[in-house]
Parts: sequence; structure tokens; C-alpha cells
Amino acid sequence: MNNWNQFLAAQGARPVPAADAPDSTVPAPIAPIADFGQSLTVSQLQDGFVAAITDQGLIGINGDDAASFLHGQLTNDVEHLNQEQVRLAGYCTPKGRLLASFLMWRNATTIYLQLPRAIQPAIQKRLQMFVLRAKAKLHDASCDEANQVVLGLGGKQAGAALSAWFPTLPATPFGKVDHALGTVLRVADAFGSPRYQWLTSAATARDAWPQLTAQLAKGGNDCWQLSDIHAGIPQITAATQEQFVPQMVNFELLGGVNFKKGCYPGQEIVARSQYLGKLKRRTTLVSIADAAVVAGGELFAVSDPEQPCGMVVNAAPNGVGGIDALVEMKLGAIDEGSSAAGAVRYGSAQGAAVHFLPMPYVLDALDL
Repeated sequence: MNNWNQFLAAQGARPVPAADAPDSTVPAPIAPIADFGQSLTVSQLQDGFVAAITDQGLIGINGDDAASFLHGQLTNDVEHLNQEQVRLAGYCTPKGRLLASFLMWRNATTIYLQLPRAIQPAIQKRLQMFVLRAKAKLHDASCDEANQVVLGLGGKQAGAALSAWFPTLPATPFGKVDHALGTVLRVADAFGSPRYQWLTSAATARDAWPQLTAQLAKGGNDCWQLSDIHAGIPQITAATQEQFVPQMVNFELLGGVNFKKGCYPGQEIVARSQYLGKLKRRTTLVSIADAAVVAGGELFAVSDPEQPCGMVVNAAPNGVGGIDALVEMKLGAIDEGSSAAGAVRYGSAQGAAVHFLPMPYVLDALDL
């Protein structure tokens, strides 16, 4: 694995600043990479990019009861997940607040949950506590050879570049293809083009990287996070654990909540938010001309400066000196900020102005 780190360093990889890196107590088979000398712009991502994704962990669950166990823990249907599908799923506290959000898929023997590597040990330990007598075993699947490296690809040229390695790619978002060279997940589209994750061995990644970067702009965690943000896909991190019920971050709009499945921790609260019309908050896309914006930072409406109206869910450099972000806010503040420039600000009512951008999907408000 160190060979992959050395390989990326030789390509000009720039590490994530220490203050932003995952907790040092977390095993780090791959050093987190921010970029390759510069943050990519939205225009560069639209054309096509390949990212070395090094901040994501992976939990693997094996055993006869793996699906039924997870089905009783997560917000989405696990028992009917097939080997061609990828799904989003949440893991909540009994109060319905998200402890983690997962990208979930499976093969013939294992169900996989992808989440930020910084919170993986605690989440894996918590899940393990509830296995009890179920025939299910959890392990750190990022250490498996087949999952040593995660490459993210997107933009107009990504499909053609990836097709040199895979004769068939998933035809629709949230599809999966298994191949001798690894697993390809098609995740939510961004910028009108497909996005993919390629999980593979370090040896295969080293072979593929020169050819991919000859056709695509190269980046690290920052550009993949920026593409996730523009796809409207939130991810719960250490800074935002227990802050949101799933609907606050649009999770049910993205297929991450199944309201027909059985019970799971927090299910009653999540269902009540859906059916009793108690939700008055959503997550939307913004740009802020302040490079210091971080997940967990608060937002303020100028019209009501004494209390925050929202919180940054995810943030990434946008390549032009600022940050693009997904922010969770009161519906009234979203309306106000969308119609009046400078009506919402970061950090305080005197902070940097928040510029609202079009979302890639409609924010259907629940019946209030």
C-alpha cells in the first residue's frame, strides 16, 4: 500500500492539511490526498476528471444473517439489495439523528458500507455491538486487495476513459459492474454527466493512472467532494454527526430512506417527520467566497442575526478561491437567500455572503 502512496507523491499529490486529516488514531493505509497542486474548478470537473479518493473507509459484512442484520439497523432496504445495485443508507440514533451515511452495495458474499474513514472505527464498533447472536461479521474491507484503491471519475470524458478498461459500464445511476479489474459503481450524476467509483488493487490502479490522467484532469479528495456537492449528495462526517434527521439532508429524495421496511433505530422519528409534516428544513447548494468554510459551520440570516438558520453539511474548494457547499437550512431562509443577495451569511450576520446555486433535483418540501 505504501507503493500507492509513493506513486501518488511522485505524481505531485498534495496531502490534506493536518488539521483536516482524519484522526491520527484511525489506521491510515492510504494517506489522504487533497489535490495535485491546485484545486480543480467546476469547469474542469465538467470536462472530465479522475480523483484519488483516499478519505473513505469501507466496512464489509459477511455471514448468513448479514442482510437481515443490516436491514434492522439502516434506513434503507438491505434484504432486497441485489448485486447490480448501489444504494444510499443512513444509520441513526434512537432519536432519528444521522450518525453516518453510507454508499452501500454487495457481491455474492459481502455487503459493503462506504463512509468517511475518520468515523469508520466508531461506527463499525457500534454496529458490531448489536450483532449479538446474528450470523454476521464486520471487518475493515479497505484492507482487502480488491478495495485497496478507490478512483473517482466524472465529467464528459470520464465514460470514454473508463471504457478502455471496462467493456460495459453501469447504464444508470446507482448501478454496479464487477470485473476482473475491479468493481465499478455508478453514483449520482453531476454536471449532466455520469460519475463512477472504481475500486481496485493498488497494482491495477498504478497501471491505469497514467492513461486516465492523460485524458482527464487529476485530483484528490477535494475534487471528488466538489462533484458530490454539485450532485447534491450529502455525507455525514465527524463534524455533523447527530445534527440531522435524514430528510433534513434530502436523504429520502435520493432514495436513501425506505418507508415501507421494518423498524430500525430512529424509525419512528423519521416516519413522523415524513407523514406528520414536521420538517421545515432542507439542504441546498451554495457558493461562499471564503476559503475557511468548513462542515459544521453555522449560517445566519441577516433578518434574524441572533440565531443560526443553518449549518454547512459538506464543503470543498471550488478552484476560484472560495468554497462550494451543501448547507442545511430553514426553508424560509432558503427562500430568503435565493431571492435576495447577501441575505444569508457564513459564521455571523456580518460574515461572507452565501450565494445560492441551482440544485440538481427539486427540493420537494413536505406538506407543512
